[in-house]
Amino acid sequence: MQHRIVVLGAGYSGAIAAGRLARRLHREDAAITLVNPEPDFVERVRMHQLATGQDLRGRPLAEMFAGTGVELRLARVTAVDADRKTVTTVEAGGAEEMLQYDTLVYALGSAWNDQGVPGTAEHAHEIASRPGALRLRERLAALTAGQPVLVVGGGLTGLESVTEIAEARPDLAVALAARGGLGDWLSPKGRRHLRKVVDGLGITAHEHTAVTAVAADRVTTAEGGTIPAAVTVWTTGFTVHPLARATTLEVTGSGRIVVDGTMRSVSHPDVYAVGDAAMATGPGDKPLRMSCATGAPMAWQAADAIAARLTGGKLPKVPLRYFNQCISLGRGQGLIQYVTADDRAVGATLTGRTAALYKELVCMGAAWAVANPTLGLPTRTRRAVAKPTGTPEKTTTPA
Repeated sequence: MQHRIVVLGAGYSGAIAAGRLARRLHREDAAITLVNPEPDFVERVRMHQLATGQDLRGRPLAEMFAGTGVELRLARVTAVDADRKTVTTVEAGGAEEMLQYDTLVYALGSAWNDQGVPGTAEHAHEIASRPGALRLRERLAALTAGQPVLVVGGGLTGLESVTEIAEARPDLAVALAARGGLGDWLSPKGRRHLRKVVDGLGITAHEHTAVTAVAADRVTTAEGGTIPAAVTVWTTGFTVHPLARATTLEVTGSGRIVVDGTMRSVSHPDVYAVGDAAMATGPGDKPLRMSCATGAPMAWQAADAIAARLTGGKLPKVPLRYFNQCISLGRGQGLIQYVTADDRAVGATLTGRTAALYKELVCMGAAWAVANPTLGLPTRTRRAVAKPTGTPEKTTTPA
């Protein structure tokens, strides 16, 4: 009897977790099902490139997982019953199916967050998804010289978006609105380089500016002023899929699943959560931020913990920490800000074209890890897998 593992979501975290589990466990012992609504893997960290007219390489999930033993189900998840251990899905044609699991990996990720600002949902563009990036791509292509584009949000996504747009379309009047100072979390050297690039691209920076309303041709600020915007791009953070909040899983006020150091739900031991959907802590018990930089290590941790618990192996005890923040500033410039384990900037930075190449290699590496889900891991040892209602056996035989 196979142990049934269902992975929800094939973003960076979900796809990596499924592939790593396939490598750690034998097919006769575990059946791994990966559920995702779209047939292709989306390189979310490149959506600003897609929005500015660049074409990204197609990455069909069926090809990625061919021969791995992972079963791909193209369907949308509509419900999770964490007490009965079932997942309800709906295929594109409308067919509904209920999947039973022994272990669930919840990796449904996040979407853009309009923060409840009036007019944002109606008039602003988002690049947290492929459809959103494609809609923005079409809108930007229709703009004529001199028209204003405003990116709202001064975080990593906002900086990458505004510089990419300004570089791709120097004929437009591109601006950024940030609640704080430009890159105020960076080191002094990092801030200087960022300002140099922003000024060089002709971007107008509206610092210490909160946007309180969005209209078709402008935004309103907290001070009562307006900023013209034929296109408004909204990058003020992410919100998680609402599904977890509707379950009996313990979640935070924002709907993220609370997990322990092995990414296991603190309320339901048969559920693991990874990526943006999980509330995990790092050094100093600080919550890990939503990012690919944390999503991948969380997936490794969860997959290794699941395999260890099923086979009687040793649980992973690798602390999750940060090393740097990688920021692309167009295709020719970048900024690598080195940080402490808990994500605070230190003096060291890497800038310019070298940093741009570094960031590109990071993006390529993340995509490679997803596209080659079962490569690069030690040879697995065959062990008896715990049955749904049993306990792991300790006897082993060679693989």
